[in-house]
Amino acid sequence: MTTSTTEKALEDRAKSLHKKEKKAAAKAAAAAAAAASASTSLEGSPSPASPAKKEKKDKKDKKEKKDKKRSADDDDDAAVDDEKAAKKRRKEEKKAKKAAAKASVATSVESTPAATPAPVASTSAAASFTPTNPTAARAFLESNNITIEAPEESNERPPLPMVDFRELEGKIDAAVKKTLDAQGFSTPTPIQACCWPVLLQNKDVVGIAETGSGKTFAFGLPALQHLVTKHNVFDGNKKKAKGAQVNVLVVAPTRELAIQTEENLAKLGKSMGIGMICLYGGVSKQEQVRLLNQTPTVRIVVGTPGRVLDMARDGSLDLSGVTYLVLDEADRMLDKGFEPDIRAIIGMCKSREEGRHTSMFSATWPPAVRGLAESFMNGPVRVTVGSDELSANRRVEQTVEVLADGYAKERRLNDFLRSVNAQRSKDKILIFALYKKEAQRIEQTLRRGGFKVSGIHGDLGQNERIASLERFKLAETPLLVATDVAARGLDIPNVEHVVNYTFPLTIEDYVHRIGRTGRGGKTGKSLTFFTDMDKAHAGELIRVLKDADQKVPEDLTKFPTTIKKKTHSSYGDHFKELVPGKAKKITFDDD
Repeated sequence: MTTSTTEKALEDRAKSLHKKEKKAAAKAAAAAAAAASASTSLEGSPSPASPAKKEKKDKKDKKEKKDKKRSADDDDDAAVDDEKAAKKRRKEEKKAKKAAAKASVATSVESTPAATPAPVASTSAAASFTPTNPTAARAFLESNNITIEAPEESNERPPLPMVDFRELEGKIDAAVKKTLDAQGFSTPTPIQACCWPVLLQNKDVVGIAETGSGKTFAFGLPALQHLVTKHNVFDGNKKKAKGAQVNVLVVAPTRELAIQTEENLAKLGKSMGIGMICLYGGVSKQEQVRLLNQTPTVRIVVGTPGRVLDMARDGSLDLSGVTYLVLDEADRMLDKGFEPDIRAIIGMCKSREEGRHTSMFSATWPPAVRGLAESFMNGPVRVTVGSDELSANRRVEQTVEVLADGYAKERRLNDFLRSVNAQRSKDKILIFALYKKEAQRIEQTLRRGGFKVSGIHGDLGQNERIASLERFKLAETPLLVATDVAARGLDIPNVEHVVNYTFPLTIEDYVHRIGRTGRGGKTGKSLTFFTDMDKAHAGELIRVLKDADQKVPEDLTKFPTTIKKKTHSSYGDHFKELVPGKAKKITFDDD
């Protein structure tokens, strides 16, 4: 009840009381008149009943006075009670308003996302979020050992890194942001933070970072945004196609990496209704053609160079609409001689002049390969996390043991597996062999020894290889014996140990093998068996160990340590600089 309402109630009660008083006064006057009349008529002959009547009248007057007073008191009490109740209600209303205001602030705070050291929906106050400024950008780049370089002919500064997911607000479609939030990440990885702002400005990018650094989402999220803005994937008025309309093409060097990339991209695109398909050899081509022809939602194709080119040439895959091209593990593809296939595929896509954007992601970027790649990229911004030279993951503890021969390796492997309780433990251990027959022999030997083990090599069919990888990922068989077909690009979570049973043919393959552990910021361990048969790699191995601050065994230094100059069957000397001029390093000013 408000104050004005209370005053009105008091006024009404006062009027009522005044009426009662007037009525009582009228009654008293009438009684007095009657008494006076009776007294006059009986004057001279006093009645014996007069004293009794007078007493009765006095009592009646007293009673009326008491009733009048009681009524007035009751009215006053009621007014006081009403006033108290009104005050109490006003107090409660005020308290309720304060509580509602607090609740509103709390709701606002809870609904405002804030990045934390690990996924997307967080709960710090909106006021605490400050977009990245040049000073913060410089600190971020230095702490993560990142360099961002633009072509020499460009005078533009690259955009600041996005170190917080909230910086994507207003830069990507709400549907893209929603599907990203659903992944449960806390903060972008360094390669994502630096590549997203560049790719979202439709610029070409070369991203160089270690394996397991989040490169797939680094190009995947801008790919979805590209489909929204460039191809209007949400336009319901567009005429529906009968088959796939491919606008995004991702090319990877191996079947396993292509499958894994497609699976990760599907996590982003599924909720948006964007379909994708993976094309690779070793399985039915007709089935892949059927899926392309019968799935109009397919906008993204991930595949190996051979199968993509084959299907594009026979007309079952139309690449003329591709405006977003990604070469994953680019150095590997070019280094393995895929350059003719890559050039042919690029020639079937939209040209640079027609608006095609090209991205390359890799663990290394040798100068000669970079020179070849620049012929089909449009002034790419180069983002390097760490070093662009060959280097091992520093989070991997490397152990190298020099052994006498193959028999010693077999005994040492058995001892190692028992020391880590591999028969009962769920810890995943990846064992690398050099050849298919060797991998099969190791797998059979371990199985006879009571170990749960799977294998992956070229003699297995595609379905068998996929099944082996899946069992290993789920730790149903915690040991996996593999050839180098699984050494590049595969993201198998929580691999605790990598064992190099036989040293690989190149030091690059060694680095990529041990990169299967220590992924995503975690630590890992590698054990390498080195024999006299591997002595040609001693010098390079020692360099890799020293660069990563690892212990160099004394027995390893007894081998010749001369490092041979690298050559390539197609490109020749890798140390020859084919790129005229140098890239220009960009720095961020404080203003």
